[in-house]
Amino acid sequence: MDTLLSIKNMKTWFPIRTGLFKPTRYLRAVDGVEFDIPKGRTLGLVGESGSGKTTVGRTILRLVPAHAGRVRFDGTDLLTLGDRQMLPFRRRMQIIFQDPMLSLNPRMTVASIIAEPLLVHTSLSRRERKARIAELLSQVGMQPDYMRRYPHEFSGGQRQRIGIARALASNPDFIVCDEPVSALDVSVQAQILNLMNDLQDQMGLTFLFIAHNLAVVEYFSDEVAVMYQGKILERADRDELYANPLHPYTQTLFSAIPRMTVEKRKAPPADPGEPPTFAARAQGCAYHPRCHQAQSQCRTTPPELTHVADNHWVRCWK
Repeated sequence: MDTLLSIKNMKTWFPIRTGLFKPTRYLRAVDGVEFDIPKGRTLGLVGESGSGKTTVGRTILRLVPAHAGRVRFDGTDLLTLGDRQMLPFRRRMQIIFQDPMLSLNPRMTVASIIAEPLLVHTSLSRRERKARIAELLSQVGMQPDYMRRYPHEFSGGQRQRIGIARALASNPDFIVCDEPVSALDVSVQAQILNLMNDLQDQMGLTFLFIAHNLAVVEYFSDEVAVMYQGKILERADRDELYANPLHPYTQTLFSAIPRMTVEKRKAPPADPGEPPTFAARAQGCAYHPRCHQAQSQCRTTPPELTHVADNHWVRCWK
């Protein structure tokens, strides 16, 4: 299967100013992330708030600058391109935001919101744009005459459908989905996920799906990566990861998934405390201060992401 997106040793660091004559320190929001996404597939990216998931998506789209690494999209390293060279790739790469009320301009009609990428990336006439907007609204399950309304006139699920229509306007190949259903009711979440599944089948879309909800990730993703403190601790095919999580952090996350059955499962010990701040990151394995299986080696030497089974990688010394 052809690879559309290949990330190698990607780092996104933000400077922390501590004083005029003191050396600059860095917040390592993304620190050596690597993964590939084949065409037409979905990679789910999970982890606690502040683990760096959203920064990964925004770095890929060049919305924030990378400190180092390589982001190869369809054979081209995006990090080597200037703004003008990047423009054709921006048409092919879009984003769906977490909160549709905040991502849609309340002063613009639905038609104006969806028309923005058409004005930037196409040369359609006014009549052709109107026809394309009507087509996009129908594609996401909304009435074409809604284009004259404003965002506040819609429910949360309808607003997210408008956001999806805007992302589809430039006919992209790859979409970053940044918590696209977390602000919605459970029943509406299912509708949006089914819509995105249908669009992927129809258009061959490739997704990076960022989420907290592990049940949603299991339903929607083909492969899953678990992120903590800017690093990927474990990555595997969805079925393999959910059946056989190897990293203690992954096991702790999965033990928190609500179950509909009353079967007894041996859960790992409770996670001891809050994650450390990026500025106070520990030596060795980033997770060792909270890990119930930590060894002396974990406290001194950071482990590498190691291939342990067919399409299963884990960053752990155990």
